[in-house]
This record gives sequence, C-alpha cells and structure tokens, in this order.
Amino acid sequence: MSVERVEEAEGAEGAVATAAGLRYYTTAPVRLNVRSGPGTSYNIVRTLPGGSKVPIYCQTPGTTVTGTYGTTNIWDNISNGEFISDAYVQTGSDGYVASRCA
Repeated sequence: MSVERVEEAEGAEGAVATAAGLRYYTTAPVRLNVRSGPGTSYNIVRTLPGGSKVPIYCQTPGTTVTGTYGTTNIWDNISNGEFISDAYVQTGSDGYVASRCA
C-alpha cells in the first residue's frame, strides 16, 4: 500500500492525514495478519510488514486481542473486507478513533 502525499496530522501520535482528510496510522513493528472480518476466527487474507501505514475507514467490536498497544476488542477496517486488531495500531487512544462500521 502506498501513500502518495501525506502531511503530519494534529492530534494522534503516529497518525498522518492525506489532503482528502483520511488519516493513516502506523502499525506495530511486527508482522501483522490482515483478516476478512473482525476477529481471530476469520481467514487471513494477507500480512503487513511491521511499521506499515494504514487507513482506518471504520472500526467495529470483535474478538478481544492483546497486542503491542494493549488489550482491546476494537478492529480496524483498513480496506474492503480487511480488518486488523487495533491492539497493533498506534492510534494514540484506547477507544474508537473512527466511526463504527455499518
């Protein structure tokens, strides 16, 4: 995933915003499974290298996971049908930073 032009966003540590206002966040420095749904029982669709920049389109509750940035049941939708646990994303918050997925 490439991000053409990004600027530092005010607020969340590790977040950058595009000209369109979509925020990208940095993942933990570990290889990260991307799943087809918000939980560890969903299929792995791909993996991300540590320190990737990902957008968060929306967030939803799912399986509770303990990761680099704590324990949470929040899952981040980073693309159509692709979710990662928020426990591995540096959002600067223990709660929701994007709208809930529909």
